[in-house]
Amino acid sequence: MGLFDFIKGELIEVIDWVESDNDTVIWKFPHNDNNIKNGAQLTVRESQTAMLIDEGRFADLYEPGRHELITDNMPILTTLRSWKHGFDSPFKVDVYYASTRTFTNLKWGTPNPIILRDPEFKQVRVKAFGTYFIKITDPEKFFTEFAGTKPVLKIYEIEESLRDIVSPKFAEAVAEAQVSVLDMVANYTELGDKVAPILQQDLDPFGIELVKFQITSTSLPKEVEEFYDKMTNMNMVGDMSKFQQFQNANAIEKAAENPSGGAGEGIGAGLGFGMAQMFMNQNQNQNQNAPKAESKEDIMNLLKELGGLKEAGILTQEEFDAKKKELLARL
Repeated sequence: MGLFDFIKGELIEVIDWVESDNDTVIWKFPHNDNNIKNGAQLTVRESQTAMLIDEGRFADLYEPGRHELITDNMPILTTLRSWKHGFDSPFKVDVYYASTRTFTNLKWGTPNPIILRDPEFKQVRVKAFGTYFIKITDPEKFFTEFAGTKPVLKIYEIEESLRDIVSPKFAEAVAEAQVSVLDMVANYTELGDKVAPILQQDLDPFGIELVKFQITSTSLPKEVEEFYDKMTNMNMVGDMSKFQQFQNANAIEKAAENPSGGAGEGIGAGLGFGMAQMFMNQNQNQNQNAPKAESKEDIMNLLKELGGLKEAGILTQEEFDAKKKELLARL
């Protein structure tokens, strides 16, 4: 090999990037300290942008096409290097490629439940999950503000960095929409449309465009889901009397699970009387519809039920005595 062949072998004449996967966002051309030949051919494919970086400073930007690296095609680098009248010698510069295609199915989620004010439940903890699509629309801004000088940047790294930004934006949108958690599924599209512009404000400084934002699922605390399931199963829509009976029955169930746990105090003042009244009303309705008079056995069973409420702390002694006296008078 002659001297000319050796020198020629140290010059880079063709620069291009053939993407080997769909996960790379930024890729640095591996020049291995070789010099780029004056007039070298730079190929930029569709959904790519090429950037020349001179000693850490952003220089020229190239859109899809075939470019010859000469003075006329490198205006910023020419200014930085003070090439006033062109040049003939090789030069060194870092060449980075950025993928400008749309990256799909990035995942987001709330790492911890977020507390929301809810029209139905007042306050409730909600976890949410979904996907979003992004693309790089300003490679210079993205490179200088986000990517830095890493030789390779993968999409999962961006996904991890954005995770802490997306969650609070979702909370803001839900709070603004004032949608009950019971109606969230029917409003996923509306909520997604509200999150998108809020989140885009945080992505603009990095040259990233939010192409699409989707909510795919939400989950409630177990106790809220159980409550909702019971409401649904009892088909109590529009019937407030049944709803009140259900609430009272639910309180009895909790009290029975923990008779000594102060259930009466937790349920609140006045509920004990309401429970007794509910049993009495039910008993009276049964009497009105029954073909025969109330039996002694029915009255004794009702007394036992009231006694259980008293033991659980649902009824006070005074309330129990009053109802007991009323029932005994029927014997």
